[in-house]
Amino acid sequence: MASADRRAGGFTLVEGMVAAAILATGLLAVASMQGMSLAWNVDSTELGRATNLATDMVERIQFNRRNVTAYNNIDTMVGCTQDATAQLMARGDCSQWITALTDRVTAGLIGVQGLVTVTPIVTNPPLNQSQVVVIVRWTGLSGANKVGRLRTVTLNTVIAPE
Repeated sequence: MASADRRAGGFTLVEGMVAAAILATGLLAVASMQGMSLAWNVDSTELGRATNLATDMVERIQFNRRNVTAYNNIDTMVGCTQDATAQLMARGDCSQWITALTDRVTAGLIGVQGLVTVTPIVTNPPLNQSQVVVIVRWTGLSGANKVGRLRTVTLNTVIAPE
């Protein structure tokens, strides 16, 4: 009877060490997933901000669609090159977009650049449509090694007159 009680008495040292090793492996995996989750969260935040900034410019162009060609060749690294006397609204939109892109609080993006190109679409009969491409580039600093990498959001749309 004494030998039967001895075998059912509890865990051995080896069983306890195996259980601790399995638990430690699981905890390390959870900690690793937490770090990756944080990096992906930063990536998605940057992507959302850049998309909002690109959408903002598309909406500005859509609102002033009669003068869509005035928005061609906007490059925020160069500044607003629109003729202030010819198209006041396009120049104002460009200036406000540059301010929004470079504001660290609003945009929160590093090394950000905005580009706009407008290309007339040739159709027969002519429909006066234009293809508008808005690009926002920035240096994303997320990821496991925190090395900056060039990120880009491109919005491509067709704008037609009213």
